[in-house]
Amino acid sequence: MKATAFLAFTTMTAGLLATDALAQTAWPERTINVIIGASPGGDTDFNARTMARYFEQITGTGMVITNMPGGGATIATSAVRDADPDGYTMLFGHTGHLIVTEVSGLADYGIDDFEICCIPAIDQGAVFVASKASGLTNVEDVKAREPGSITFGTEFGGYSHLQGLIFQQETGTEMTIVDTGSASEKIAALLGGRIDVAGIAYGAVQDYHAAGQMVVLGQPNPERNPLLGDIPTFKEQGVDFVMNNPYIIAFPKGTDPEIVAKMGEVMQQITEIPEYAADLEAGFKQPVSFLPQAEAMTRLNEIRDAYMPSREALQAAR
Repeated sequence: MKATAFLAFTTMTAGLLATDALAQTAWPERTINVIIGASPGGDTDFNARTMARYFEQITGTGMVITNMPGGGATIATSAVRDADPDGYTMLFGHTGHLIVTEVSGLADYGIDDFEICCIPAIDQGAVFVASKASGLTNVEDVKAREPGSITFGTEFGGYSHLQGLIFQQETGTEMTIVDTGSASEKIAALLGGRIDVAGIAYGAVQDYHAAGQMVVLGQPNPERNPLLGDIPTFKEQGVDFVMNNPYIIAFPKGTDPEIVAKMGEVMQQITEIPEYAADLEAGFKQPVSFLPQAEAMTRLNEIRDAYMPSREALQAAR
């Protein structure tokens, strides 16, 4: 009887522990704090808020977007890295926040210090634009200018800084690269004639382009993003300049793998909603893209390896 009772007790206890473990990994049960290293209104903020709206539609649980711009997004990434790994703090960023900052030395950590969930989207709406006052209309105009005579506006140590460096390398040109700041500050500098060229999401400048206040030099996609209209790629102009910028969903290291996997499943469901695709097109001329965890890690490691040769140049400008 004692042995039987002990066995029954042991079985019951194991069952309770298993039930308790399942209860601990039930997710989501409350609002999730999504931290982004960008100001409101930009492409990263837009993608995060669009995701959050459909996340609530699918799960019934809300997300609050917390903007933490500054420091090349290191303020935001540090906040997520140091957060409790309970599944209720999440990073929505991109390769500029988690790879370029590592390459440039702005951060002493990178993708390996987080639980990478997936690539929820890929920015294919980036373009290089020139101010009307610059007189630049295409890549050949850029190549024809005297070294240093073109001013390229960027944020030192960030993704657009790397864009400028790789563009110079592939075109054989030399621009004067200056620290202008955020996308909105670049736009103001272009309109004011303080800089000649910048890399910006087309959705942010399409009205200025349509009004003739800016000229689009090209899109750094391997093939034309049809949502951008009649804008040639740089490859079409004889320049092997391709830089797509995947967005990244990540959790603090140690977050339950089941939570990470469930977030990936929900994100994939979101990408299958037609209204979501329409929102991305209307917002930043962005087609739907999604890479699950394993494919995302492969892609991100390839990008990190490709960017590492620019490490010294990025760090020298800091």
